[in-house]
Amino acid sequence: MRFEEYLEGLVFSEEPRLAGLVEVMRYSMLGGGKRVRPTLCMEVAGVFGADPGLVLPSAAAVELIHTYSLIHDDLPAMDDDDYRRGRPTAHKKYGEAMAILAGDAFFGESLTLITLHQEGSAEQVLEVVRELAGSTGVNGMVGGQVIDMNQTGVGEATDPETLCMIHTFKTGALIRSSARIGAILAGADERGQAAISEYAMELGLCFQIVDDVLDATSTREVLGKSAGSDAEQGKATFVGVYGLDGARKEADTAAEKALAALSTIDGDTSGLGELVLFVRHRGF
Repeated sequence: MRFEEYLEGLVFSEEPRLAGLVEVMRYSMLGGGKRVRPTLCMEVAGVFGADPGLVLPSAAAVELIHTYSLIHDDLPAMDDDDYRRGRPTAHKKYGEAMAILAGDAFFGESLTLITLHQEGSAEQVLEVVRELAGSTGVNGMVGGQVIDMNQTGVGEATDPETLCMIHTFKTGALIRSSARIGAILAGADERGQAAISEYAMELGLCFQIVDDVLDATSTREVLGKSAGSDAEQGKATFVGVYGLDGARKEADTAAEKALAALSTIDGDTSGLGELVLFVRHRGF
């Protein structure tokens, strides 16, 4: 796969004294995964008429941010998971300090990829940086994690509005930015960017709902990480708020809305439609 080859070829440092840090980063980055976010970025670029290869640096930057979020989510102070993608998590294999620093390093390296290697106008590159920073900060991934932590173990059901906010920030923001970055670099107009944003927002919601269902119904062997941990920790989930059947219906609704948003976009959106179906039916 083109993207996997690009990711494999990333060189973070040739300084021997930093080899240990680079090892942790590569262990986490190359340990598999669905690559939904970079695939989305590249597919969207193609829909709007650009060569998907054009956005490889930004697609990789998105994946580095996602990897950093997983490393930190797995830490004892967060979700406290021992396994990720069927292997020991970074902190279990290399220690908490190195895991934290590897996650921190990914953030800086993601910006380096965009600012040094991404082709495009200065305005486009700046907008890509703004998108990525916005989706990972207080009003994005980090903020969503904070609200999620505040809702964990409170002893009462989370209301649907708060639940939706958690995952719009924690999961949906980076998925939405992945799509928008592809559109920005391909030169999509405001109408196209708005439509792809709507599509990606619903795709992200569907992704999270399915994750919640899988956590409640699958095994560690299937998930590649601890199963049932959400319920054990009293986390806010779609299964907890809507029940299993209700959560599945919410996932169906989000998938339908994502597909409807594609109908307003000119160009071949079949790949984006297939991505919706993959997200909705994975593990089922």
